[in-house]
Amino acid sequence: MEGKAITPKGSVGMRIAMIGQKRLGFREGGVEVVVEELATRMVKLGHEVTCYNRRGKHVLDKNEKLEKVKEYKGIKIKEVLTIDKKGLAAMTSSFFGTFKILFSKADVVHYHAEGPCAMIPIIKFFSKKKIVATIHGLDWQRAKWGTGFASKYIKFGEKMATKYADEIIVLSKNVQDYFKKTYNRETNFIPNGVSKPNSLKANIITKKYRLKKNDYFLFLGRIVPEKGIHYLIDAYNQINTKKKLVIAGGASDTDTYYLELKEKAKNNENIIFTGFVKGEELEELYSNAYVYVLPSDLEGMPLSLLEAMSYGNCCLTSDIPECATVMEDKGVTFKKSNIKDLKKVLQDLSNQKEIVAKYQKESQDYILKKYNWDEIVNKTLELYRK
Repeated sequence: MEGKAITPKGSVGMRIAMIGQKRLGFREGGVEVVVEELATRMVKLGHEVTCYNRRGKHVLDKNEKLEKVKEYKGIKIKEVLTIDKKGLAAMTSSFFGTFKILFSKADVVHYHAEGPCAMIPIIKFFSKKKIVATIHGLDWQRAKWGTGFASKYIKFGEKMATKYADEIIVLSKNVQDYFKKTYNRETNFIPNGVSKPNSLKANIITKKYRLKKNDYFLFLGRIVPEKGIHYLIDAYNQINTKKKLVIAGGASDTDTYYLELKEKAKNNENIIFTGFVKGEELEELYSNAYVYVLPSDLEGMPLSLLEAMSYGNCCLTSDIPECATVMEDKGVTFKKSNIKDLKKVLQDLSNQKEIVAKYQKESQDYILKKYNWDEIVNKTLELYRK
């Protein structure tokens, strides 16, 4: 049962700027989902929210067409100059977006992700606006950035948030401990939320991929190395099962990795790559999966895992704290990066339908009670007011 968002006393009519997301209306990553969930609810509570999106990353209009719009679900949209190249898009959009925000009437500026936080000093030194930063994960650790300038820049953003943000939000206790130990900085643990979805029968996915209810293992998320999809394909190729493996999601500055995965899967016709999915197709994939698998080496707080559980999926993840603490005893884990252990668990779940059915029955009620968006919005607004 979902809670009811309440506007905190003294915070009516706040003007809020959000930056760090690519755009709204798409589910390109966790940041985009979080920003949309927060912003839409804050608007309904009477606040004015402006999202500073990357130029060229348009939102969807009501007819699901890509268009340049000035408003989306009551949220004001401003596009900012962006050099759309790997390693430069986030940097340039946050730089130019920050200057737009500097001369805006915003009361609170909410930065999302570590890279954009590099621009926080501009707001801090030249305005009296309050600054909140959400650390969605330790992004400098992500494999796609390597060890060069990009990862060093993201780490710089982390340091700027630590030094100059009025409040920092983290999505896991693990990251909260990291900030305390590394910087002696207190942070606010406010996890992501989830809403009860509408489960759909297999229709589009049957026509496109010949998939049926409980017919497949599902990975759904960004196709990036830290998600561990290569472990999943290697393990799946070694088990005896009639269940298919569906890899759903698009590459994120990682086209080479995507091609490597396809090469691993080329001799197995039961491995299906869907590319980026949205709308009813995405909902059908969640609704009809046998087991949702998230074999990540690194996570902030995996929204896809919350969503999979909200659909009543049996979920299998690596044993990293960011996943294991979300599921508690309502899901299954394997040893991180261990293909042999993943193979064993996949085979066991393939064979033991009663265990899968048990987790499918328990997961939805548990996750909806534990992670509620309205409560999360209330906590975030309290930070703004503070």
